[in-house]
Amino acid sequence: PCPPREQPLLEPVLPAPAEEPNGTDSAKAPKVTCEERNTSGIERFTLHILNVSQDLMEFLNPNSSDCTLVLFYTPWCRFSASLAPHFNSLPRAFPTLRFLALDASQHSSLSTRFGTVAVPNILLFQGAKPMARFNHTDRTLETLKDFIFNQTGIEAKSDVTVMEEDWEGPLPSVLTKGIDWLLLFSVLFLASFVMYATVRTESIRWLIPGQEHEHQE
Repeated sequence: PCPPREQPLLEPVLPAPAEEPNGTDSAKAPKVTCEERNTSGIERFTLHILNVSQDLMEFLNPNSSDCTLVLFYTPWCRFSASLAPHFNSLPRAFPTLRFLALDASQHSSLSTRFGTVAVPNILLFQGAKPMARFNHTDRTLETLKDFIFNQTGIEAKSDVTVMEEDWEGPLPSVLTKGIDWLLLFSVLFLASFVMYATVRTESIRWLIPGQEHEHQE
């Protein structure tokens, strides 16, 4: 995962699920019992990306048992970019679940709260409670479908694949190089301090008795 730019890596607040082997274990009872949403009237199944002013808690209902898969990403992380088309296709594979994504650099308080400072990080919520963390290093549509099935018992639609439209959005699959404002501010502050210290030193040197005579001689 991509490390944070300005925050230390925090310990996860909930354990990662153990790797689920194939075979008889896949028939186990689901760990999370999700209330599947009514899909009637929904024509397009897609994920919602939170903007900087939207709070994740506004989209999670603490009084329900519906499940939401939430991705914490950053647009400058290449792992987030490579995951994007696979995550974009998930809502079509699981139309009865909800899918959200948020830029972790814009929601630092949430990243700290849920221990998702390193990205990409995927949490399965039931209501407003995080229930499981996706822990596979191979982040593909197939491993994501297996994770959801192992946690909820909900099977993915078999005809869903990563399509060309999934590479276009809504989650960006192209890296964006934003300005690191903290680094820029630090450089400017340091430069200003050096200039101030230099000028200050020159002023003090000329005020010291005897210094000006040396120059006159």
